[in-house]
Amino acid sequence: MGDALDAVLERSRALGFLGPGDAAEQRRHAEAFGALLPDAPAVAVDLGSGGGLPGLVLAAALPRTRWVLLDAMTKRTSFLDEVVHELGWQDRVEVVTGRAEELARERRATADVVVARGFGPPAVTAECAAPLLRLGGVLVVSEPPGSTGRRWPAEGVAELGLVLDRVVAGPPAFVRLQATVPCPGRYPRRTGVPAKRPLFHVEP
Repeated sequence: MGDALDAVLERSRALGFLGPGDAAEQRRHAEAFGALLPDAPAVAVDLGSGGGLPGLVLAAALPRTRWVLLDAMTKRTSFLDEVVHELGWQDRVEVVTGRAEELARERRATADVVVARGFGPPAVTAECAAPLLRLGGVLVVSEPPGSTGRRWPAEGVAELGLVLDRVVAGPPAFVRLQATVPCPGRYPRRTGVPAKRPLFHVEP
């Protein structure tokens, strides 16, 4: 499986879906998400899956987990859908074309895990992810090197039912937040509003 997945990631990089950097290094970064995930999540969502990171890598590592790979760009989701069928994962990996706000309203409280790598600013990521999580579920987000967790203020994430429970300064750097109370039904707001009017601002 390693060789097949490496080939997929190289294709994704060649198509411009992974961004700059060596595909093998990006795979290692994606694998590092696994250290912050629960042992056997039933359902997981990758917000802004792009070229398949970290979703495809984590799906390979967690074969008993049902994955939803979300991206708003049809070009990317067409590639992901093709790859999922090539790998024979179509019974456990679903590719969705759409906005995160829409998915969060449609599949409220259905996920044990949400992961995000470069999806958006903290307030946007939190507002789109929190409604998807079941109680006790976790959101794991890739962070800038040397993260202290200050980008995720306690009062701001608490509005969404989240608590910051782990910070990994890295490299690679991550934060993990846990859903400790149900996310209020008014979230997420309408598509585009979380980015235009963020619930909280990141400290400089």
